[in-house]
Amino acid sequence: MGAGPAGIYAADILDKSDAEVTVDLFERMPAPFGLIRYGVAPDHPRIKGIVTALHKVLDKPNIRLLGNIDYGTDIKLEELQEFYDAVIFSTGASADRALDIPGVDLDGSHGAADFVSWYDGHPDVPRTWPLEASSVAVLGVGNVALDVARILAKTADELLTTDIPDNVYQGLKASPVTDVHVFGRRGPAQAKFTPLELRELDHSPNVEVIVDPEDIEFDDGSIAALRASKQIDMVVKTLQEWAIRDPGTRPRRLHLHFFHSPSEVLGADGRVTGLRTERTELTGDGTVRGTGEFHDWDVQAVYRAVGYLSSHLPELPFDHVGGVVPNQAGRVLDLDENQLPGVYVTGWIKRGPIGLIGHTKGDAAETIASLLTDADTLTAPKYDSPDAILDFLAARGIPFTTWEGWGKLDAHEKSLGLAAGRERVKVVEREEMTRVSRT
Repeated sequence: MGAGPAGIYAADILDKSDAEVTVDLFERMPAPFGLIRYGVAPDHPRIKGIVTALHKVLDKPNIRLLGNIDYGTDIKLEELQEFYDAVIFSTGASADRALDIPGVDLDGSHGAADFVSWYDGHPDVPRTWPLEASSVAVLGVGNVALDVARILAKTADELLTTDIPDNVYQGLKASPVTDVHVFGRRGPAQAKFTPLELRELDHSPNVEVIVDPEDIEFDDGSIAALRASKQIDMVVKTLQEWAIRDPGTRPRRLHLHFFHSPSEVLGADGRVTGLRTERTELTGDGTVRGTGEFHDWDVQAVYRAVGYLSSHLPELPFDHVGGVVPNQAGRVLDLDENQLPGVYVTGWIKRGPIGLIGHTKGDAAETIASLLTDADTLTAPKYDSPDAILDFLAARGIPFTTWEGWGKLDAHEKSLGLAAGRERVKVVEREEMTRVSRT
């Protein structure tokens, strides 16, 4: 269940095994590719290039895509088990982790996941976004925070080289933003940015990246982290370079702040009017403590990019704290830690929303190894004809889409782009995606 990178990698590894197997990839959206299509910022063509590799997997004759099917509503686990020896869940994470500080529910306080879904043209979110703030705060120092900050700071015209839908372009074009502030609770050596994504911030001709020299500070724990990781060292060197350079004159500014822990979202009349942070300091081992020194920032919107959380899937146990399905090497465990026969997980629903897309391959390999080890113990399905599931879905009146249908939608989006002088324009409406795919 899930035709994003995690599910497609699992299908590929299973197809390459010695087992004689066919794989059906069920997907809630009418189109495949999951996080690549609806979670990666549109100005990340390198990451979106992963689609080329995923496309080759879905071209394989033993792998079939069945889209526009909502697990738990259109089909349940016990029904799936009538058609398949095993079921692998790879549904990812699409909700925001909570941030428990006063004012977080004010109008103008947003979860990063919702904003990402909007600018990526997810069909299940509103078509408009309240871009009314001239000064914005982004909480978090991971790649999602960078994506959110970069999309907010860039001009809409810079994004016309991407596949953003017209409603997103129009919304960003009307944005009055001049300053975007990104806040991290710890120091530069503890930031979770990757070097390439960080450097991309400085590529815009319209956005000046600003780092306060006072935020470049290290303790023994930070120095040890620098020596242990080339990636951390590269991130810190980039931040140091930005901190010592002379201010530029680009019209918009993106400020990176470290050692600022959000303590309260300030508001009046139910709306965000500012952000209060507490200055922190390093303790020697790379962790920080509050200093009791507070600073109020004049912002009119706050975006929380403090992590994603998977949703509880019907009929499966769930760890609500960790946001994962309890499992051992991909085998789903019930509340008594007994294995649920024939049920597996991979990707973020298995390990939590950590790691890059490439890490998903190793994760999928572990799950498939468990499945193949269990192969002789799996219960044979009631129906063994490949067409049986298609008949079931048709009898329920579910307008499912296929890999052939994706080819039609792909061509349609490219034709929309050609008419607008662009490579592609993404279709947003679910009904339109489904109609084009099934024509």
